[in-house]
Amino acid sequence: MTRETAIKLFNERQIRTHWDEEEEKWYFSIVDIVGVLTESVNPHAYWRKLKQRLLAEGNETVTNCHGLKMPAADGKMRHTDVADTEQLFRLIQSIPSPKAEPFKIWLARVGRERVDEIEDPELGIDRLMETYLRKGYSKEWINQRLKSIEVRKELTDEWENRGVKKGQEFATLTDEITKAWSDLSTKQYKKFKALKKENLRDHMTNLELVLNMLAEATTAEISKEKN
Repeated sequence: MTRETAIKLFNERQIRTHWDEEEEKWYFSIVDIVGVLTESVNPHAYWRKLKQRLLAEGNETVTNCHGLKMPAADGKMRHTDVADTEQLFRLIQSIPSPKAEPFKIWLARVGRERVDEIEDPELGIDRLMETYLRKGYSKEWINQRLKSIEVRKELTDEWENRGVKKGQEFATLTDEITKAWSDLSTKQYKKFKALKKENLRDHMTNLELVLNMLAEATTAEISKEKN
């Protein structure tokens, strides 16, 4: 089962997601959605209590929910409860919130957008550019960021072809590349920039993106030459 990790935004709030290519559906972090809908200072505690109540009521939606590893606030991959779109529509009924209806519309749009992007990959690039523009990034920076994504994909494809496993092995190799040009591991770099669960590359300057991109592109070319 191949899954693509992504961060989706609802009213500028981050929601962790996974795309399951085999099932062709999104899975969403329930606690992230609870936080968005309730504005709770502790969405984890809110979800635990709600989950207990729904389980006691014999709610099948909660029973069928399962966990996936997603990036936590400390940057580590940790299990969190997830639900697909259909399950979320049912769960939302149990959460009193004025954002419930707008969120349902957002959920439907996210699902539709993924299908559109599969049919036309350029749409995904356009939407990503729009997201960065809304966040206030310059077009020059966005172009560098999109190029860095392309280079990173080429590198990870090469790693996969050589049998490198996603997760810890990818992270170890990425650390080595980052250290080569910055003298810092990924963890140290995020600490230097005072980041927690935010994407490090989204907080790099144009120069940092270029240096990192050159390091990854060089690594990919060297790996190909060894074939």
